Amino acid sequence: MGTPDFAVPALDAVATAHEVVAVYCQPPRPAGRGKRERPTPVQARAEALGLTVRHPESLRGADAQADFAALDADVAVVAAYGLILPAPVLDAPRHGCLNIHASMLPRWRGAAPIQRAIMAGDAETGISIMRMQTGLDTGPVLLREATPIGAEETAGDLHDRLAAIGARLMVQALDQLGRLTHEPQPKAGVTYAAKIDKAETGIDWSRPAAEIDRHIRGLSPFPGAWTRVGTARLKLLRSRRAAGSGPPGTVLHGLTVACGDGAVEIAEGQREGRRPMPADELIRGMALAPGARLG
Repeated sequence: MGTPDFAVPALDAVATAHEVVAVYCQPPRPAGRGKRERPTPVQARAEALGLTVRHPESLRGADAQADFAALDADVAVVAAYGLILPAPVLDAPRHGCLNIHASMLPRWRGAAPIQRAIMAGDAETGISIMRMQTGLDTGPVLLREATPIGAEETAGDLHDRLAAIGARLMVQALDQLGRLTHEPQPKAGVTYAAKIDKAETGIDWSRPAAEIDRHIRGLSPFPGAWTRVGTARLKLLRSRRAAGSGPPGTVLHGLTVACGDGAVEIAEGQREGRRPMPADELIRGMALAPGARLG
C-alpha cells in the first residue's frame, strides 16, 4: 500500500522476496497540460511487474473493507499510501499493517518528517518500521535504523536514501515476521511533522543564515523555497553556509546572499518555467550582480 516515488523501492524489494497479492495506491489524477489522468509511481511500477492494482478513493466503506479482508493477506506493507486505514483494515491481515516511516519515532510523526528534520537542523534521522494503530504514527516499532543528515543534503537527497533503507528494513521485518519485538514508543520526545504549507515557503532574508540554509534544503525539490528578483520568482534548490555579511537579501558576490546573520551561497536554482540550473547560469540569465537585492 503506497503511492509516490518513496514507496517504489519497497514495492520492488517486497515483490522480489515475497508474494504480493495486491497493490493499493491512490487513484490516477489529472496532470500535465492536457490534464490527462496519470497513474501514480506505485501503480505504474506495479503494473510493470504484472501485479493486481487497486486504487479506491477511500477505505472507509464496508465494500472496500470486505474486498481488502478477502485478500486473506498475512501482512500489509504500507509506505506513504496517503489514505487513512480504518480499524477493520488495520486488523484484517494476520500480522497487521507494517508502515515504513521516515523518522526515528516518536520524533516527527506526521506528513512531512524528511523536510521537518532538515528544517529543524537535526543531526540525524532514519527509518522506523512500525505496526500501525488508529493513532497518527503511534504504533510500536519493530525495527529502526538511523542515518546522519549531510551538511548540504536536500530533502530530495535524503528522501532517496531513506526510501532505500526503508525497503531493506521492510524485507528484514517480513523475513522475521512474528519473531520481532514490538517496542512501544516512549511518551517523551514526541514531535509532529506538519504538512508543508505553501505560505511558509517564501524566504525571509532577515533570518540567520543557518535557518535559511536549512529552509532551502528542507524544501528542495518540492515545493521549493523561493525569493524574488525584481518581479520574477526564483526557486532556490541547493545552498550552503558561507562567509560574509551585509543588508539581508543583498548579493555579495557570485550568488552568495547576505542574511540577518551570516550568508548563504546558492548552488542551484530554478526560474519560473525553466529547468533547474547551477548558480553561474542563473547569474548570467538574471540581474544578479553584486549589490542586487533579493526578496
